[in-house]
Amino acid sequence: MRFAAKSDRGKVRELNEDSYRLITGHSNVPDAFIVADGMGGHSSGEVASGMAVEFAEQYILTHPEVFSHEESVLSGIKKLMEEANTAIFTKASESQSNFGMGTTFITVVMLNNKMYIGHVGDSRVYLIRDGVIEKVTTDHSFIEELIKNGSLTREEAENHPKKNVITRALGCDQEILVDTLTVEVKDEDIFVLCTDGLTNMLREDEILDIILKSEDPETACNELVHCANEKGGEDNITVIIIKNS
Repeated sequence: MRFAAKSDRGKVRELNEDSYRLITGHSNVPDAFIVADGMGGHSSGEVASGMAVEFAEQYILTHPEVFSHEESVLSGIKKLMEEANTAIFTKASESQSNFGMGTTFITVVMLNNKMYIGHVGDSRVYLIRDGVIEKVTTDHSFIEELIKNGSLTREEAENHPKKNVITRALGCDQEILVDTLTVEVKDEDIFVLCTDGLTNMLREDEILDIILKSEDPETACNELVHCANEKGGEDNITVIIIKNS
C-alpha cells in the first residue's frame, strides 16, 4: 500500500483550517487516515479541526484492541467521533472566541482488506476502481437533502448559493449522528480523502484524470492541489491518496 497527503491554504483564505493525520507504521494498530475541515471565525476552525485529528490519533493509538478486530472497528470509530464531538463542543462553549466552531471529519481504518469509514460533514471519500471514480460517502449538507427529496438536480447543485452549508459537524451540538460504512478493498484500488476545497474546484472526472495520469500518490496529491489553486483556490485544500498496490 502506498499513500501520500497534501494540505494547502489555497489562494483566498488567510488561514489553513484543514487538518489531517496519517497513522501508519505501528505494529499494534492498523493504518488509519484522518481528514477534517474546520469552520468558525477568529481561527477557531483551525482549533476545531486540529483538536479532532489530535483526539482521533490518540484514541486510536491508545485503543489498539478496538481497532485491530473487525467486529469492533466501526463501533470504535463511532465512539471516537462521539467523544471528539463532546471535547470540541465543550471547548467551544468555554470561550466567546471559539463559540460556534466545528469541523467536518473523516476517519478511515484499513484492516484485513477492508476500509472502515466514519464521517460527518461534506469532506469525502472516493474510490477509483477499474478506471471509474465513485463517491463512497454521502455529504451531510443542505444541498444533499434537496437532491434526496427531488427538489434539486446534481447539475443545479453545482452553483447553488447554499452548496457549502453542512448539516452535521463535530462540535456544533451536544450529540452527533455518525455515519459508518465498510468497503472491500481490491488490488489496485485507489482511495481519495478530501475536503471541499478540492471538490468545489475540480469535477470528479478531472480528479480521476489527474490521479490516473500520475505515477504515484505523492505526484497526484501535488497535481490536484496545484490544479485546484489554478482554478481559483477559493478554500483550503486537503487530499490524502491511498493506493492498494
